[in-house]
Amino acid sequence: MLVLNRTPGQVFTIGDDISITIVSVNGKNVRVGIEAPREVTVLRAELEKRADDSKPRD
Repeated sequence: MLVLNRTPGQVFTIGDDISITIVSVNGKNVRVGIEAPREVTVLRAELEKRADDSKPRD
């Protein structure tokens, strides 16, 4: 895992077409903006787990 220290307004990139912007920091809350192509799924981990849990099992 790569861990970065960023301040609001700073951006980092993943590959050539994904940009992550630190929008704001308020106490323990960090708001991020994600720019990615439409074909890239961006999903919070807890929502991804919930989607996996609701899939029918064989």
